[in-house]
Amino acid sequence: MINRKRLIREYLKFFESKGHKIIPNASLIPKNDPTVLFTTAGMHLLTPYLLGQRHPLGKRLCNVQKCIRTTDIEEVGNKTHHTFFEMLGNWSLGDYWKKEAIEMSFEFLTKNLKIPTEKISVTCFKGDKDAEQDTESAKIWESLGIPKERIAFLPKKDNWWGPAGKTGPCGPDTEMFYWNDNSHKVPKKFDPNDSTLATDGNKWVEIWNDVFMEYNKTEKGNYEPLKQKNVDTGMGVERTLAVLNGLDDDYMTETFLPIIKKIEHLSGKTYKGNEKPMRIIADHIKASVFIIADGITPSNTEQGYVLRRLIRRAIINLHKLGFVGTDLINPIADEVYKIYPDYKHLQENRKKICEEIKKEEERFDRTLEKGLNLFEKIIKNKKNVSGKNAFLLYQSYGFPIELTEELAKEKKIKINLTEFNEELKKHQKLSRTASTGKFKSGLVDYSEKTTRLHTATHLLNEALRKILNKNIRQRGSNITPERLRFDFNFPRKLTEQEIKKIEDLVNKKIIEALPVKNEEMSLKKALKTGAQSEFGAKYPEIVSIYSIGDFSKEICTGPHVKNTEEIGKFKILKEESSSMGIRRIKAIIEDSS
Repeated sequence: MINRKRLIREYLKFFESKGHKIIPNASLIPKNDPTVLFTTAGMHLLTPYLLGQRHPLGKRLCNVQKCIRTTDIEEVGNKTHHTFFEMLGNWSLGDYWKKEAIEMSFEFLTKNLKIPTEKISVTCFKGDKDAEQDTESAKIWESLGIPKERIAFLPKKDNWWGPAGKTGPCGPDTEMFYWNDNSHKVPKKFDPNDSTLATDGNKWVEIWNDVFMEYNKTEKGNYEPLKQKNVDTGMGVERTLAVLNGLDDDYMTETFLPIIKKIEHLSGKTYKGNEKPMRIIADHIKASVFIIADGITPSNTEQGYVLRRLIRRAIINLHKLGFVGTDLINPIADEVYKIYPDYKHLQENRKKICEEIKKEEERFDRTLEKGLNLFEKIIKNKKNVSGKNAFLLYQSYGFPIELTEELAKEKKIKINLTEFNEELKKHQKLSRTASTGKFKSGLVDYSEKTTRLHTATHLLNEALRKILNKNIRQRGSNITPERLRFDFNFPRKLTEQEIKKIEDLVNKKIIEALPVKNEEMSLKKALKTGAQSEFGAKYPEIVSIYSIGDFSKEICTGPHVKNTEEIGKFKILKEESSSMGIRRIKAIIEDSS
């Protein structure tokens, strides 16, 4: 048996021996990346470095990263999909390439994890009009003992990553599959399109993916070779544990089994026959605990909306198992803290997590019964639910549209989603909801406007300390090309005079044309020199420091202008409460001309 702790330790130790430096496991809330609501992969920590900026720890990096993926929420309930998961990753930032990456992957699989070569198959990029077939990777695999019959070439939809948006870095990938069926011999030929060989986590299971970012897609749709070629790999901890321990169900591994057993005990029902609701409950509760631990609370927008949806979907499935009342989740959530003792922030925030979950349960309970009764009245003798009625359930009873969809699906009734979305836009704009698939994992666009706004946050950060309180710390930020959003600790609403003073001080430093300089040093030295850091953020042992004249000094990895005169005129649009003890400022920059 190989457990979670050992798998992570073996992985990081192996890549350290290959010259990689370990980078910290970061927050689930991405910093300086407005393209995603959550950290969906370890590469989010490396955005500027994948685009060419030098990393303080060098060109070879590795880590284990906690992730949230919301595009798979509807898939949760089968054996292999999860909202929260841990990703093992190693990166080459313009250093080694396909040969070294594949050889290291193969060595770790066969020597460290002791997977027989005959149980490994791979896929490579098939090639098309944009890029040639990846025969280079295939030949490397062959040289390592993988026969041609177990190397499949697949098109872009299967073996290509990116770009994240319309343009940017992208390239082919090679995926590794493990034969997870001890009752049948490994077939000589690997055919990933044979549905009998790859269904719901059975038989051939993908366990690792090596991405080779070697192209840049231009605005004209052309694929040009990149100057800096990067390797980005990913191995899911949960799925890997399942296959290594001969399991075809991720929920039977140590990362989920204690939660499942607790649900069985409290419900008096067995996992067998109730797999789907129990998997949904276990997954959503775990994800909710981790999201709240990183500072998010239930709401109707952005990350808070996803959290609310997860909690309420867990409650609905608890009801399906016969649970009644409130405070249903926390007794089950107790197991999450036991599974992950290495995540100290879970224990440190346990009281807050319990309180937020309980409050959301009570809030939902107050509306659930009324909403269900209304739903039954709405669908009586009908084959369709209007968008207006679906919106009424959302607005008045707190039903996420996905919940109404699920209830309607069970009754074989259709919902007018177009009309619902129109009603929703009239009432409020549901900003950046990951469940619609609008925001996908990828590289943030470091446009000129974003760069100017990002540098402005450094000035704002220091101005707040100068005007309000020297103990103010950044508690989060979000920057798009249109505006910046900055959270900081402060106990009260700012006065109009204070806001003006802050705005004036930032603009004063912009007019002074202060130089922006970057240097690298140890984290200990950086903090000793007075460099500001984000509250709760984890940093590597060597960090980048950005100094703006003698005014500001911060640990940061984002994009910066070379001189403050490039920024433009700074204007605060709004100051408001973000959460208890945390204030939020929204601001823009205007061209000086």
